[in-house]
Amino acid sequence: MTTTDDRVDAPDLDLIRNTTRELARKFDYDYWLDCDKNHKYPWDFVKAFADGGWLGAMIPEEYGGIGLGLQEAAVMMGEISASGGGMSGGSAIHFYVFPPAPIVRYGSEEMKKKYLPKLASGEMLTAFGITEPTAGVDTSRIKTKATKVDGGWVINGQKVFITNAQNADRILLLARTSPRDDAKPLSGMTIFFAEMNREHVTVREIDKLGRAAIDTNELFIDNLFVADEDVVGEVGKGFYYIIDGLNPERIVVAMEGVGLGRAALEIGTEYAKNRVVFDRPIGQNQAVAHPLADSWIRLEAAERMAMHAAKLFDEHKECGHEAAAAKYLGAEAGFEACDRAFSTLGGYAYAREYHIERLWREVRLLRNAPFSQEMVRNYISQQVLGLPRSY
Repeated sequence: MTTTDDRVDAPDLDLIRNTTRELARKFDYDYWLDCDKNHKYPWDFVKAFADGGWLGAMIPEEYGGIGLGLQEAAVMMGEISASGGGMSGGSAIHFYVFPPAPIVRYGSEEMKKKYLPKLASGEMLTAFGITEPTAGVDTSRIKTKATKVDGGWVINGQKVFITNAQNADRILLLARTSPRDDAKPLSGMTIFFAEMNREHVTVREIDKLGRAAIDTNELFIDNLFVADEDVVGEVGKGFYYIIDGLNPERIVVAMEGVGLGRAALEIGTEYAKNRVVFDRPIGQNQAVAHPLADSWIRLEAAERMAMHAAKLFDEHKECGHEAAAAKYLGAEAGFEACDRAFSTLGGYAYAREYHIERLWREVRLLRNAPFSQEMVRNYISQQVLGLPRSY
């Protein structure tokens, strides 16, 4: 990779890139194939990154982390995905990267000291609970409700598409603490760092297309008690705190899309060099070579946008527009690269042993989540171009 002006310290980023690449590639494609086929959580992979201190990448040093910025974390996540880990490897690590952001920025000192070292060491696994089946992308309409009681809150409601809930110790949970006000629809929601008490939280796994190594779930919450000390920040301001997690998530996901695309491009290019048909390698044909070359260009461009957005975040500047654009470009470039590599391998792409089919299944998720391509275009249309709201 060449360096860009968007890097605060290119030598440091290159060191992180090389170090995390070497660590991630100790887990080969067969490891990820086994995790995928057997729905096996990649704990060995997580432990390796925990032992290296990488789980606390964005957690300040005084709380057990290594105090890096989003630029460094984004580079790490791109390398994990590009190693062949794809979204299985990416999702196993990135939940240690962006969900703690509201705690880091708005949690009480007691909360930080109690929980952040456990997150940084990998001792504690968390989930992120925002999405609901009837609200979708309109977060203002969530129905999960927290009612004040002595010493805390009692929460009731339902969440869907929640990663890690099978094994999570705690969940960053967004709930309404006051009714929705049409004049201020995003106010009145609060973040709770709630214990995953299985007597009060029923977890049902969703059988899905890809990323089978990492669980995705429905949650049914019935009278879950959360103590006052586990409220993140001020009551009623939770949505605005969540944004500090959502923009990093979009940037990290963009880099994971780029990484997936690069993994597929590597496989497709190698196959195109060595597969001989009609006495010539198929990569000699422009119909094969040009789509792969185009994908390389698009992946490079998507990374530049993601790193630009990460730099803005690290500098505490507004980055919502750039984060959305990065997610869009990373998802598109990543999917195109996987799809083109799939076509390059022809019939062999269907065989699991060639690994393209898993990458293709996993990257398709990024066009839908965590922010669909259509909603990105709506957001940019309204917030950047000033066009009338379409919904």
